Amino acid sequence: MRSPQHPATDDIQLTEVLRALSDPVRLEILGRLAREGHLYCFELGAEMDLHKSTLSHHYRILREAGVTHTSQEGRRKRLTLRRDDLDARFPGLLDSILAAV
Repeated sequence: MRSPQHPATDDIQLTEVLRALSDPVRLEILGRLAREGHLYCFELGAEMDLHKSTLSHHYRILREAGVTHTSQEGRRKRLTLRRDDLDARFPGLLDSILAAV
């Protein structure tokens, strides 16, 4: 199985982060990650009443923008928030977005 691609910290672009977070579903995912620390990809499907393919699309957008990190744990994929990378690149951005949500 191929590992998902993640941008390096220095390659994370503000416009891509803001574009990724312009969707209400992705903002909800961000909020959950900030509160819970990590999520498994399957956990949100039933709660948000979204198809697996739609959730996969949202996860990919967040990952490619540098907002999340996806790792494989057996047959499950685990999502974590790249808070340290985002705070290093754009200090205070995540806290401002999370406060507004």
